[in-house]
Amino acid sequence: MARGKDPIRAQAGKVGGHRLHATHDSREIAARARQGFLRRFEVEVDPDCILPEAERQRRAEQAKRAYMAALALKSAMARRSGAKAIRG
Repeated sequence: MARGKDPIRAQAGKVGGHRLHATHDSREIAARARQGFLRRFEVEVDPDCILPEAERQRRAEQAKRAYMAALALKSAMARRSGAKAIRG
């Protein structure tokens, strides 16, 4: 069976997810992942850690915005491509 197609496993996953979020703060659960994601951009803009902290943070924020904008562009292009395929 293809991954993600088993309804029993999907339901069990939902139950587990709801239990987790009922007993823990969602921000705490994802905090380490979020830190790692943001750290990625700091390393990208200043791999040798030579910039002042404020400048590294400013550049990292711009790198993150560029990454998100590229994702949005890719998504828009995929939607446009899908819409063209549907129209014929």
